[in-house]
Amino acid sequence: MKTLIIDTALGACTAVAADGARVVAAETEDMARGHQERLGGMVRAAMARAGWSFEDLDRIAVTTGPGSFTGLRVGLAFAQGLGLALDRPVTGLSTLAALARDAQAAPGDAVWALIDARRGQVYGQRFMDHGPKDGPAALSIEDAATRIAGETGGVTLVGSGAALVTADGASVIDRAAPSPDALARLAADQPEGEARPLYLRAPDAKLPGGRDPS
Repeated sequence: MKTLIIDTALGACTAVAADGARVVAAETEDMARGHQERLGGMVRAAMARAGWSFEDLDRIAVTTGPGSFTGLRVGLAFAQGLGLALDRPVTGLSTLAALARDAQAAPGDAVWALIDARRGQVYGQRFMDHGPKDGPAALSIEDAATRIAGETGGVTLVGSGAALVTADGASVIDRAAPSPDALARLAADQPEGEARPLYLRAPDAKLPGGRDPS
């Protein structure tokens, strides 16, 4: 299944042309902002390197969060617009599940995907053998450390929040965003998924009058 994967939710802008779980071509660039200006060109470059036309695509996948409010909207709007234009399904992917795929954990060991959420918090979720064991949550750094300390086996922490949490004996993988390989493997295992943003807390930014962005 030929899939275009888009990730603008975290600290990178990534476009992946994947055939099943195999990355055929990818464009990725670390960035905290500016995804909107770069995404279109990166998608075209990835498709050109793969030798695909947009009509060759079977579907589009996009990360849905948790992550940056602005980044999420950029990726979702682009993916949904392209899906509508091409009449292709759009699949949503969890950023936490994608990060967990970047951890090379032994069978039965826990993987905690952790994203720096600022304000003394992380977005976190526990995985084992690539499957979620708890739902995603916004946690204080102290709460996350306490939960991880309760693990009885091997533990790997992965993501931009991994280095913020103190966990004796844990392996730490500091990543700003999921790798193209991790995104492709996750998309291959999840051919369907609702492409709606996952917000775990209210936005920091306010509109005039103190209103939250909708």
